[in-house]
Amino acid sequence: MSFGDPNNPYGQQPPQAPQGPYGQQPPVPPQGGQPGYGYPQQGQVPPQQPQQPYGYPQQGQVPPQGGQPGYGYPQQAAAPYGQPGMPGMPTGYAGWGSRFGAILIDGLIVGVVPGILYIIAIAVAASSVSSATPDTSNCAPSDYNCFQNAINTASSASTPGFFYVLISLAWLLAVGGMFFLIAKEGSTGQTPGKKALGIKVVKEATGQPMGFGMTFVRYICRYLNGLLCGIGWLWPLWDDKSQTFADKLVGTVVVPAPK
Repeated sequence: MSFGDPNNPYGQQPPQAPQGPYGQQPPVPPQGGQPGYGYPQQGQVPPQQPQQPYGYPQQGQVPPQGGQPGYGYPQQAAAPYGQPGMPGMPTGYAGWGSRFGAILIDGLIVGVVPGILYIIAIAVAASSVSSATPDTSNCAPSDYNCFQNAINTASSASTPGFFYVLISLAWLLAVGGMFFLIAKEGSTGQTPGKKALGIKVVKEATGQPMGFGMTFVRYICRYLNGLLCGIGWLWPLWDDKSQTFADKLVGTVVVPAPK
């Protein structure tokens, strides 16, 4: 206690400066004047900056360009197949005319030779039957079944083995041609006809060829297109994705492709 201080006659202790948060001393303002702009007043706690969520860029920080977004960055929704914004994938769907033209070309490629062989086999069989004479000597005049059996027996006996060779060869070529088309379409999405017209078959979800197995299933499902007077083949004319019934069942679309 000091009685000699005229400014403190009663010996009171001078007020202490308030402590900063967590026991830290408040910042000292510049000498010789009032606290500068932005300096907190004595006893005032400076406002805290809001914390950014983990993974979000800090203030003034630009996320890396040309790479994958970091954890916590909002992901952009993937664009559906065939829509603008999906890199590396074509846009739009193939028209009905190009699809029909591709089927015609493929049919000619794999069907011309078997068709010619079938025609030759039928001509050989017809010439053999016309030269055969049925034996109706044991048939009664009113026994029509006996006459028919005699004609059938003469036709079977006169048919040469060359006929069966031609029919078997034509069938093998037709089946082999079909598997050739399935293999090409499964691996590249294009048969010779589709490649000539600049279209291809891909999975709608991935935009990639289907592979041999799913292409084989798609060829089997194509028979459903012929139901109800072939309406499944005409369905791409008004469908939003130009799909047939087989395309909808296996999840495929036909899209333009560079030649």
